[in-house]
Amino acid sequence: MAILLQDIRFALRQLWKHPGFAFTAVFSLALGIAATVAVFSVIYRVLLHPFPYRDADRIVQYNIRAKTDFEYTPLIYREQIAQLRQARSVEDVVEMEEEWQADTTTDIPQDVDMVFLSGNAFPFFGVPAMLGRVFLPSDVQQPVAVLSYQYWKRRFNSNPAVLGQSLRVNGKAYTILGVMPQNFTWWDADVYAPLDTSQSNRRSYMTVVRLKPGVSRAQADTELLGIFQQMIHDHPHSMLEGMKAEVIGINERFQRSLGNTLSILFAAVLLLLVIACVNVSVLLLARGSARQHEFAIRAAVGASTRRIVRQLLTEATILGLTGAVAGVLITYGVAPYLASLLPFELFPRGIHIPINFPVLVFSIFIALLTSMFFGLFPALQLARPQIREVMQANTSKAAGSVAGKRIHGVLVAGQMALALVLITAAAAGLVGFRQLMKTDLGYDPSHTANYSIPIHKGAYTTWESRATYFQQLRDSVAGIPGVESVSLALISPPSSEWNFPAEILGRGDTGGELVNVNFVSPEFFQQLRIPLLQGRLWDPTEASRGARLAIVNKAFVRRYFPGGDVLGHSVRVPKLTGSPPAVLTVDGSDSWAQIIGVVGDARNNGLDSPARPEIYFPFSFYMVDIGQLLIRTQGSPLAVEQAVRRRVAEVNPAQQVSYPVIPLTDRVEHEPEWARGRLVAFLSTTFSALALLLASVGLYSVVSYSVSQRTNEFGIRMAMGAQRRHIVQNVLATASVSVGAGVLVGLGLSFGFRGLMAHWMEGAAGSPLLLLAACLLLLVVAFLACIVPALRASMVQPMKALRVK
Repeated sequence: MAILLQDIRFALRQLWKHPGFAFTAVFSLALGIAATVAVFSVIYRVLLHPFPYRDADRIVQYNIRAKTDFEYTPLIYREQIAQLRQARSVEDVVEMEEEWQADTTTDIPQDVDMVFLSGNAFPFFGVPAMLGRVFLPSDVQQPVAVLSYQYWKRRFNSNPAVLGQSLRVNGKAYTILGVMPQNFTWWDADVYAPLDTSQSNRRSYMTVVRLKPGVSRAQADTELLGIFQQMIHDHPHSMLEGMKAEVIGINERFQRSLGNTLSILFAAVLLLLVIACVNVSVLLLARGSARQHEFAIRAAVGASTRRIVRQLLTEATILGLTGAVAGVLITYGVAPYLASLLPFELFPRGIHIPINFPVLVFSIFIALLTSMFFGLFPALQLARPQIREVMQANTSKAAGSVAGKRIHGVLVAGQMALALVLITAAAAGLVGFRQLMKTDLGYDPSHTANYSIPIHKGAYTTWESRATYFQQLRDSVAGIPGVESVSLALISPPSSEWNFPAEILGRGDTGGELVNVNFVSPEFFQQLRIPLLQGRLWDPTEASRGARLAIVNKAFVRRYFPGGDVLGHSVRVPKLTGSPPAVLTVDGSDSWAQIIGVVGDARNNGLDSPARPEIYFPFSFYMVDIGQLLIRTQGSPLAVEQAVRRRVAEVNPAQQVSYPVIPLTDRVEHEPEWARGRLVAFLSTTFSALALLLASVGLYSVVSYSVSQRTNEFGIRMAMGAQRRHIVQNVLATASVSVGAGVLVGLGLSFGFRGLMAHWMEGAAGSPLLLLAACLLLLVVAFLACIVPALRASMVQPMKALRVK
């Protein structure tokens, strides 16, 4: 124990005497560990295990994917739900439905997203309540509710005394039984209430299914899709005709949206970990080479190789453990911030990112292994019969062996190559995201927000009453001070999720292509600065009576009327039929409508794809149980939020505005392409900057040690007439071998990975100019890392240099 304490004290003194070396090594290890563990923790939670539900890997749902890649969960008829319960591959089935209701216990009605679940739901999910209890099958006929953690925090200020209180929603009082934990976010609901399917007159529900243990996905797909196809056969007029159905796990949507992005980012952060470990290796080897003479003297006076190895092992362990501890501390700070950067609505709401312990242990093990191996390398060399040669040589000669220089050169070249790969990837991400930011949306989202107004069950069940209600809302909100304009729309930009097959009079259908359809008021186009290119818009009378008059966008004209005049032609959407009381339409909504105008293209197919053909009808033409008020203001559109909510309540005290209200500019930034591009650009740039920093520090360390080892040589050169610039050139030329080799290898790797980088940001990766810019940046940083020790070498006095031993 006394010897161990002596080794620890000596090791601490050695590290204290060389603070720059110690800090750089610890910082490198901490950085590599923190970045790797934080990124993988996010990947593990978002892609692999995002949900706390029991046997979540066996939970599946039906999924419908339209030709536009829009996905949603369909309603399943009762007879098919009965078949699901009898299916050989199914263990249990939960029915559910979702309604946006209003909490009217406050002055202004508050939005409540209620999800009604069958009585077996909470035993199905297997997650206990954080406070109180969940409802059970015996509670299905009782007016009880369970709150989500997010709603409990927002509505009740995290008050634990909420249990037993009454929550009045849509005029009905529910007794609060419990509050779910933060990570239970099923369907992003605010409140969960029992769904009594035995008493309901509904014909269909959304479903979630748990497969039996051991059932393969192929078996489940065959049986479950067969039941779905039987439903389509039994209900031939369903909106699901022609749609592509599939059975997916509850996490597959997140894997599709973020899987490739996070996986590539993890590959990038692994490169950063490798660079960090190489950096530590370079530092330890350079320092160990400089201590060869010291070790030889200690061996000559009687110290055994085992004793020297133990001392170096102690130093390496302290260095590695310090870096590991610092890395763990940084990880706990970085992981939550990294989770906040994840694209909005592309991962489960309220998700908690815990540190992944196995990856943390693995990263610490790699860091310790790196520091120990390369820290012991100089001592292991003493096992060979070279002590006499080392003793006879001066310190500089001992430290500057050919083998040591080769190892240093290889490690530095490796750092440069990996750093160039990351720099190229970061440049691709930045260029691609910049291109995305410059995308012409075709409309102006500034100073505008959409306020969603859900229609409650039993409210405005006739076409006339619903059309009048929305018109009253528009007129009332338009009088708010600071509001410039108000329009009505079924779908607000940038989303466009209403796609139908259409027909053109005299030309048949659109060849199986789905056409975007939206229902808006005449103010919509002027408000969003969408130009009228031909014809005219509806007048207020036509709009209010749902006239069969259509407006199409420029993409529609290009696709179906190339070189021809579209005005005067007629279109129809056969599936625009009413389904009271949820869907209300004017008479003849599925009949022919005359095209009276052409407007400019507004992006409706993602930010990275051209606009799809789109048909606009008057807002009252087709109304569902939710509508949008688009409000443009003089300043921030959120500044009038409370005033808008108050005006909506004045028109009908039972109706509410959905939560949250999001400006259109934010909605654009929440689009998957934008959010993924920003995430990739930010993280790849951060990783490449850190990699560049580590590589430059490693290069600086090697060149500095090389200069110190060659001090005597430089003195001789200068004594024989060499100028200072010759010394600088010599140092730079020596370093340029490793740097040049690293750049060449990095270029090869960058070309090899250009396909992956192109998957990040199309068109950005693989550009010769991009690679040239990355190489120039790396060379400039490498030059700056080398020039300082080179100038220091040129400033050495010849007589002083000649006396260096």
